[in-house]
Amino acid sequence: MQYRPCMASERPPLVGITADLAHDDRGRPRHQVRSTYVDAVLAAGGIPVLLPACAASREPALDRLDAVVIIGGDDVDTRPFGIPLHPEARVMDPSRQAAELALLDALERRPEVPLLGVCLGMQLMGVHRGARLIQHLADVIADADRHRDDRVHAVRTELGAGPVASWHHQAIADAPGFEVIGHSDDGVIEAIRDPSRPFSVGVQWHPERTADEALGVGIFRRLVDAARAR
Repeated sequence: MQYRPCMASERPPLVGITADLAHDDRGRPRHQVRSTYVDAVLAAGGIPVLLPACAASREPALDRLDAVVIIGGDDVDTRPFGIPLHPEARVMDPSRQAAELALLDALERRPEVPLLGVCLGMQLMGVHRGARLIQHLADVIADADRHRDDRVHAVRTELGAGPVASWHHQAIADAPGFEVIGHSDDGVIEAIRDPSRPFSVGVQWHPERTADEALGVGIFRRLVDAARAR
């Protein structure tokens, strides 16, 4: 058999996964990503690359990456946008918020890079474009707790329909600059897409913890396939 070197186009896509910034019991900061995101990217055929919560590093990282995932986490701090913070809000570290917004700024200049926003990641995609944020779902729907603690509820989206795992108490109320492509059965916006980009999708549920094939690892496969198609 004749030897044929592996071409760059045949390597698995490098998928950046944004890291959360947390603190241990002694107050020491650490950049961290749940293994479920890493496992989902691997299962979809990508190579996960962890991106620290450092705003200055985000745009240069895009030179090396084939796709990006913005993960879930704590709440959006609305105060930099001139909106008072809800008493129930538990905001992410400001360095992480700055890093995610810097990444979204950079992606506006690189529309060819596929993007998946998960839970908080989808909310950040919306807020970055001027979406209104529901800071506490219990203020607007009766059974908001069904969206917390990885409880399973139904969604109907253009990506598929079925049961998903959720853990959030905030959601976007609208999606300027995006198409809304999915809702939960109680009307919460569950999926958005930027029609001006080859692949820019946000989902409000956690596909990395969802058992349904199409709405779970299948979402990550869509991202990796879009990265291969670049």
